Amino acid sequence: MTPLSSLPGCEPGAEPRPNNAIMILRVAGSICAITFTVFVLLHSMGMKWSQTGIHILASFVYSAFIALPTMFIMRSLSMRYTDRLPRLVYLIQACALICTAVLGCLAATLVLQLIGIFSSREYWQQFQSSVEFATIITLLIGMSTTAYETMRFKLQAATLELRTRQVEQERAYKLLAEAQLSSLESRIHPHFLFNTLNSIAALIPSDPVRAEDTVSKLASLLRFSLNANHSGLVPLRQELKIVRDYLEIEKTRFGARLRFEIAVPESLGEAMTPPLALQSLVENAVKHVAAQRTEGATILVQGSSSGAGVVLEVIDDGPGFRLEAMHPEHGLGNLQARLELLFGAAGELAVTRENDRTVVRMTIPFPGEK
Repeated sequence: MTPLSSLPGCEPGAEPRPNNAIMILRVAGSICAITFTVFVLLHSMGMKWSQTGIHILASFVYSAFIALPTMFIMRSLSMRYTDRLPRLVYLIQACALICTAVLGCLAATLVLQLIGIFSSREYWQQFQSSVEFATIITLLIGMSTTAYETMRFKLQAATLELRTRQVEQERAYKLLAEAQLSSLESRIHPHFLFNTLNSIAALIPSDPVRAEDTVSKLASLLRFSLNANHSGLVPLRQELKIVRDYLEIEKTRFGARLRFEIAVPESLGEAMTPPLALQSLVENAVKHVAAQRTEGATILVQGSSSGAGVVLEVIDDGPGFRLEAMHPEHGLGNLQARLELLFGAAGELAVTRENDRTVVRMTIPFPGEK
């Protein structure tokens, strides 16, 4: 994919840079000004002019006094305002170009008179013979340049918007990959595996059936973590199975210190949720409440449907925390960013205290809503 920064004038936060027609006008105006200066110097040195030379000199003088102001008008109006108030700016620009042509002709004719090309009696005659042609040419070139620059500006703006969306999509994939990696790392963390394997070993002599079931749940958990990157969203019933497997595995470690209940209606089973989203909320409660207190924790996972979408809640009896205090690299910070990228303002993660319990609430919109 083409990086955003590789597009000229389309860096994030930058406005398209002027080029092409504006640059051509700039160069043409500069050439006219230089040529005009050279002609004036030659004339001041006493050079005799033929009729053809006079016409050439007059053409460059008119061009210098009209093209240079026109260049600045094109730059200021075409690039800054045409995308906001196009009709008004076109009208303002047309009036400005007419004024530039008329004033340029007045100034150019005066200069030609001062250097002796025309006499003072011929001033208005020369002005009248040149102003109409100069006005038409100035309007034609000026408005054509404006139309071209406006289309180029809109094309660059559309390209910038497309590139921005692509960058946001790439960021969403990156956040998902980070969440999957973080989840996988927590499963294969030496302490987690060590504690789980110790629990399985302790169960083999006394309860081999439960030991075998724990091994199966651990395998299922690892498999889901590895396969989650193949889908942006998964059915809620799959996520709930992983949540239950995770809690059952942790219960072999904590025993009576970990008490949990899952109360999500079966009718919500086909709702689509980001993979490992609900599991991350449950894992946060286990790590920061059950593992940190001698009395353990009671965790309730419940779900409901509302006008905003599917609402999933993880409730624990811990001391609570503030979501704003979470580091962006934290699991919940990552999850919050994923919800925003996937669902926009419709996806929400909130933490509240209700009846001395911490409620972490995740809202997922229905398909097609964002």
